[in-house]
Amino acid sequence: MLSAPQNNLGSPGEAREEGFPDALASVVGTHDIQKLELLGGVEGVATKVNVSLNEGVKSEDIPDRQKTYGSNKYTEKPSRSFWMFVWDALHEITLIILMVCAVVSIRVGLATEGWPKGMYHGLGIILGIFLVVIVTAVSDYKQSLQFKDLDKEKKKIMIQVTRDGYRQKVPIYDLVVGDVVHLWIGDQVPADGVFISGYSLQIDESSLSGKSESVNVCKGNPFLFAGTKVQDGSGKMLVTAVGMRTEWGKVMETLSEVGEDKTPLQVKLNGVATLIGKIGLGFALLTFLVLTIRFLVEKILHDDFTHWSSSDALELLDYFAIAVTIIVVAFPEGLPLAATLSLAFATQKLMNKKALVRHLAACETMGSATCICSDKTGTLTTNHRVVDKIWICGKEREVKTSESGAILHLDISEKALPVLLQAIFQNTSSELVKDKDGENTTLGTSTESAILKYGLLLGGDYNAQRQECKILKVEPFNSVKKKMSVLVALPDGGLRAFCKGASEIVLGMCDKIVDSDGEPVHMSEEQARDITDIINSFACEALRTLCFAFKDIDDAFNGNNIPDGGYTLIAVVGIKDLVRPGVNKAVQTCLAAGITVRMVTGDHINTAKAIAKKCGILTEGGLAIEGPDFRDKSPEELKDIIPRIQVMARSLPSDKHKLVSNLRSMFHEVVAVTGDGTNDAPTLKESDIGLAMGIAGTEVAKESADVIILDDNFTTILNLAKWGRAVYINIQKFVQFQLTVNIITLVISFVFPCITGMSVPDLLKARSASRHKIPWSLRREMRGSAPLTAVQLLWVNLIMDTLSAWALATEPPNDGLMNRPPVGRGVSFITKPMWRNIIGQSIYQLVVLGVLGFDGKNLLRLEGSDATKVLNTFIFNTFVFCQVFNWINSRDIEKINVFQGMFSSWIFIAVMVSTVAFQVIIVQFLGTFASTVPLSWQFWLLSILIGAVTMPISVGLKCIPVEIVTRRSLLGQIWFEDGKNEGSLQDLRIIKRD
Repeated sequence: MLSAPQNNLGSPGEAREEGFPDALASVVGTHDIQKLELLGGVEGVATKVNVSLNEGVKSEDIPDRQKTYGSNKYTEKPSRSFWMFVWDALHEITLIILMVCAVVSIRVGLATEGWPKGMYHGLGIILGIFLVVIVTAVSDYKQSLQFKDLDKEKKKIMIQVTRDGYRQKVPIYDLVVGDVVHLWIGDQVPADGVFISGYSLQIDESSLSGKSESVNVCKGNPFLFAGTKVQDGSGKMLVTAVGMRTEWGKVMETLSEVGEDKTPLQVKLNGVATLIGKIGLGFALLTFLVLTIRFLVEKILHDDFTHWSSSDALELLDYFAIAVTIIVVAFPEGLPLAATLSLAFATQKLMNKKALVRHLAACETMGSATCICSDKTGTLTTNHRVVDKIWICGKEREVKTSESGAILHLDISEKALPVLLQAIFQNTSSELVKDKDGENTTLGTSTESAILKYGLLLGGDYNAQRQECKILKVEPFNSVKKKMSVLVALPDGGLRAFCKGASEIVLGMCDKIVDSDGEPVHMSEEQARDITDIINSFACEALRTLCFAFKDIDDAFNGNNIPDGGYTLIAVVGIKDLVRPGVNKAVQTCLAAGITVRMVTGDHINTAKAIAKKCGILTEGGLAIEGPDFRDKSPEELKDIIPRIQVMARSLPSDKHKLVSNLRSMFHEVVAVTGDGTNDAPTLKESDIGLAMGIAGTEVAKESADVIILDDNFTTILNLAKWGRAVYINIQKFVQFQLTVNIITLVISFVFPCITGMSVPDLLKARSASRHKIPWSLRREMRGSAPLTAVQLLWVNLIMDTLSAWALATEPPNDGLMNRPPVGRGVSFITKPMWRNIIGQSIYQLVVLGVLGFDGKNLLRLEGSDATKVLNTFIFNTFVFCQVFNWINSRDIEKINVFQGMFSSWIFIAVMVSTVAFQVIIVQFLGTFASTVPLSWQFWLLSILIGAVTMPISVGLKCIPVEIVTRRSLLGQIWFEDGKNEGSLQDLRIIKRD
């Protein structure tokens, strides 16, 4: 049991010796109010951990506190090293089979051909496997690092604390026991602790306890837990446990790390890769059977069927290795890899552009967004607010300041000014605090800070006002009530309630007004209409309007709620918030791209319309509507007006939710939604893409969002849409290239062994012409074989999977992406232009390779004993260069100019140059292992020219109308699992996290 605090138990070191950290953590964990009282309550705990509740922790004590009580971090699974990725790559079943083939080949080769010649074929296969494993491991390792950086960004949360006597923001991981933390609506409780002070503090503990009801935290129930959310109110807490000592940390200990969910397109591509792999397996089995049957027929024709040697075993092993390699090449593991690469590359670039993608599927889906429902404040405007106009004592005044910051031409009644300053300083959620330099600074929302600064400019003393009156009850502002109220005890006795908020709401609560002499008088209907006109005129100037009111209450008032009527109107203020630079251009770009932008705000409708017009959102024929009108519409009326809605003002979070759900269900739009408040969480989850504001957004909103807009800027949302489209297009480009190479490789690997080689009559002639056994090398040529060896096929596999994924799936977006409409629902992922390009390129390359394979020696005038090796090397070289140039062709599926932006994509250039360089090394210097012979410069030039011809072929194909391309094909039916045209990305709903 804990003993009462003693005077000599102050330092963290002494606390550690007594085992105090764990004991203190258990007080909160067990909700033991008796133990807390035994310690002397929150003041006693503060004494025990050697901290002042007013001054907070001293910076120099932080290292010692972290050593004593631990850091505010949770134990994480260690990062995987590069060699672990190598180990994973080595576990690929087809590569294991190839390794076994290589070892057997080396043993048989040494027995038949001796050292070192017998080693070459097996070592060549091992070299190919080594390249595949290393490149795959490097690719996967780089992706893991990118996602690790992304995960770190996700966990960055700033929290307000009092340290060294002043308020400051610190990262959540820097929190220590003894910190005094300030909490507000939407914050995440960063550690376990006890309540110091606050108003109406409601905590959502569902993430920890599973209970949906919020918990009221107060002096009688002072316990706060890490990971819970502030649902309402505000308060201060003293941190008593951090990191793994918190209740949340104990829960985290029992959970294993969960990786990033697969996106819909990744899941789809995995399924397609499996199906194509099965087709490749069929081709591999047929190839092995054909080669084996030819081998057996040849032995029968030579009366050699009963005599088997190690060279025969080597021959069959070679056939088996080719069949396995065909499976390796045919299985398009690059399809899901390309999606992952493209998404990882895009998320990393977007992070640099102030967009933190929390769920990969959002980046994928954002490219197909047809509608953006945007907030106004901070997103379309700068969120740097100042009071621009005020109406008080029956007069409208423009707020002007001198160079020194003082307000000019102050003309407010001496009786009205004190009550106005009281209303400003008492009824505010903003605070005036000193920074580390001793300068005064305001902390709070932009609106609250603007009002507080205005009160200071009027000559008010914030600290004196706060000390003069005692705050009894606070009803914080939220998006439903649209007002904030406070009840205070006046120094000379009596109670006074202050209220401020949305103009029409507060005005409706008032029956009196402060007149020109500063005296409260009855408000007539005419005065109410005049004030309404003032509010509308402020709003038409794009000013956010707020009303201030007060009500004196009898001392005997014991109500639980602050009154909602009988107030006296003090003033109406108009707050200016300028439109962000570049927003109008960004909105026009969205409209040109087929993306409708809608503003949804809680502001006055005239304010919203004025801002929307400046941003280019509200256009001729567009509809601006208020939330109350919208929610009263019938489903039939909604069906008529929703397409025309461009502005929704005075809206509640439920109105935004209703708009979004109807856009998705009734009009099948792909909707992106911005949100910053706690009550926006349901809408963020309901949307296709939830966008939380990084600056103004609460932690609850960020937790519910798919993307966090770190700078709260609408232009960043445009960048997100552009990169989302780039992801979609890049994967399409890769799929086009991948399927082209798959078709060509499978056909030549199957057809060549079946057709090439000597015919049966020729084999009989060769048998009768030779009384002795025909050499193994000559017999291979007589039988025919695949033009590409196992090593060469492994190199081709690298080109068509990993390297092409890097080259095509990581290209940055171009401006042309935003000149086309978004990809609609029901549009197939593999489009007609893609099928046209795939079929056309496949036919050209198969014709060229077929001609070379069947009559290449005559065409190239090859003679001598190495003619076959030269021809096969030339075919291999030509095939590779066809793919290199087809990379360039695939950079744009429909446009003829494929060079646009190519040289600005350094990854594409680097991959292409390194591929060509390595091809030269393989052909000219690694022939012993790769079964190639060095080629003359004439053959190199010819290979390059044949590959380059794919480019005019591509131009010609793009001139062919896509209508003549068959709408359904075998591969098309493979892609669409249910045989229907439902292969689009948009048909795959994002699975939102609960």
